Amino acid sequence: MDVHRSAVPDLQGVPSPLGVAVVGLGWMGRVHTQAYVRVRHHFPDVPRVPHLVVAADAVPGRAAAAAGQYGFARATEDWRAAVADPQVQAVSVTLPNDLHREVGAAVARAGKHLWIEKPVGLTTADAATVAAAVAEAGVQAAVGFNYRHAPAVDRAREVIAAGGIGQVTHARVRLFSDYAASPDGALTWRYERARGGSGVLGDLASHGVDLVRHLLGEVVAISADTAVFLTQRARPLAETTGHARGGGELGPVENDDYVACLLRLASGARVVLEASRVAVGAQNDYGFEVHGTAGSLAWDFRRMGELLSSSGPAAADQSVATEFVGPAAGAYGAFQPGAANPMSYDDLKVVEAHAFLCSIADGVQRAAGLADAVRAQQVLDAAAESAARGRWLAVGPA
Repeated sequence: MDVHRSAVPDLQGVPSPLGVAVVGLGWMGRVHTQAYVRVRHHFPDVPRVPHLVVAADAVPGRAAAAAGQYGFARATEDWRAAVADPQVQAVSVTLPNDLHREVGAAVARAGKHLWIEKPVGLTTADAATVAAAVAEAGVQAAVGFNYRHAPAVDRAREVIAAGGIGQVTHARVRLFSDYAASPDGALTWRYERARGGSGVLGDLASHGVDLVRHLLGEVVAISADTAVFLTQRARPLAETTGHARGGGELGPVENDDYVACLLRLASGARVVLEASRVAVGAQNDYGFEVHGTAGSLAWDFRRMGELLSSSGPAAADQSVATEFVGPAAGAYGAFQPGAANPMSYDDLKVVEAHAFLCSIADGVQRAAGLADAVRAQQVLDAAAESAARGRWLAVGPA
C-alpha cells in the first residue's frame, strides 16, 4: 500500500535537482538518506541536488515512518513502485544481500542511476549481472566501500603511490567487530547462506579486499581459513533492524563468523587479511598496517583522522610519527577547518554521495564502482573455495 505526501517541489536557484529513492529503510538506508540530505551542506557546489521522492521498504510502516521523518514525497512497500516512479532518477539499494542482484539490475534497466551497498549480491555472478546491466543502460553507479573515502586513507594512498615508504613488502588488514558476539543475537538474514551469502566474508572482509586493492593493487592468489563459532541462534520474533536479540526457536548459523586470508599481490607484496564478527571486546576495530622497504603506515578507523607513519634512512629503530590529517587530505576540508577535528562514519557516506552525484553530472567514476564490486567478489569467492579445499588458489585476472 502506498502512502502519498506532497508532490516534488519546484527547486529554483539551485543546481539541477535529482529525484532519488531509497529502497530499504533499515540502518543503512537511513544513512544513505541522511547523506543525501547533508551533501549540499558540505559540498555547496555539488552539480546535482538530491530530492527525496520515494522511500520503499517491505516492512509495514517502515517506509511511511522514514517519509515522515526525512521528508520523502511518497512511501511504498513495493520496491518496484519506487524504481518505476517517473520522478525518480537515482536509487539507493540498501537491502539484504540476496536482493541486490534483482533490484540493482532492475534499477539500471529502468535507466536510473544506482548507489548500492556492498557486496552486491551473494556471488561474483550476482555482481557481474548488476555490472552488465549498468554498462548496458549507460547509467552511473557507486558501491558502498566507504572506508576508502576516509581522508587518512586518501593520504596513505598518496604516500604509497609516491614511494614514500619505498616498495611495499607486506601488510595486515583487520576488520574485527562484536556485533554477532552474543549468543543471544537473533538469527536474521545475515546468518542464512541463501540471503546473507558468505557471512563475515561479504559483510566485513569485502571492505578489507577493497582497501587492499585501493591502496596496494590486485590480488593474484589467496589461501583462506574460515570458521563458524556460534553454530545456533534464536529466530527473531518480529521484523528486526540491525543486530537485534532473538527469542524464538533455535536455528543453524549457515555462514562464517571468522575468516583469515593470506594474499599474494601482483606487485609481489604479501598481505594478511583477517575479519571476525564475533570478536568480544572489538568494536569496529578496523584498520591496516603497510610496511615497505623504506617505512610504514598504519590506520585505525576508530581514530579516523590519524595516520601513523615511519620513513627515513634508519630502517632499524626508526621512530613512528602521528599525522593528524587536515583540510588538504581527501574530502576533510568539506567537514572540518583544521587537523585533529574528528569526522564520523556517516561523514564518509556524505563523501560517497557527493562522488556519486558528481559522476551522474559528468560521467567520471569517483566512488568505488561495479568493477570494484565484481573484483572484490572474485577474491571473496576464491577465499571461500580456498577454505573449503584447504589450498592456495589463483585469483583470475581483473
